[in-house]
Amino acid sequence: MKYMTDLPDVIPVFPLPGALLLPRSRLPLHLFEPRYLQMLDDALKTDTRLIGMVQPNAVPGRDKAGLHRIGCAGRVTQVSETEDGRYMITLTGMSRFRVSQEVEGFTPYRRCEVSWSGFEADRKAAAEEDHGFHRERFLALLDRYFHARELSADWDTLKEADDELLINSLSMLLDFDPEDKQALLEAPSLSTRRETLVTLIEYALRGGSEEGMMQ
Repeated sequence: MKYMTDLPDVIPVFPLPGALLLPRSRLPLHLFEPRYLQMLDDALKTDTRLIGMVQPNAVPGRDKAGLHRIGCAGRVTQVSETEDGRYMITLTGMSRFRVSQEVEGFTPYRRCEVSWSGFEADRKAAAEEDHGFHRERFLALLDRYFHARELSADWDTLKEADDELLINSLSMLLDFDPEDKQALLEAPSLSTRRETLVTLIEYALRGGSEEGMMQ
């Protein structure tokens, strides 16, 4: 994977509710709207090939949805075209960013001026470790969640995955509300993300009731 130190000040953004991208993780996307096909074409012409994933943030009284202040930029690492002109792409998470302001212009897609400050750890090649991670306890909780939701899993892969891959993949794949996804994105460390993930799973197992939540 290519890691970049010279990141652009302005990037295209894709406001997609519930879609979470995290550093060093991969997010498959299906593009078919003309504005996003144009966004992909323009991104592929740049050296960085970056697209920023960001959660929309509804603002009362505004026609255009607002954006959450923190998103994650991914580099386009795979592209395939279907026979009817749609594209399947993969974004590889490079770094989170903070939206400074939206840039008005002539592109059909949205662009933002962004700051990468404060997210230097995202751009390290080595995976982050979670030294307080009790894997057996976590997998037991996950087994209860999958059983309750009637989901299947490759448990051998889950057991062997490193801490970051396991926690980040589940954060991206499990069916949480967009605001919960945003909380997982904004977690300052892998251990904090794991704690947030555990809280969300426990909350779901209790049917959305906060009563009896583990501390």
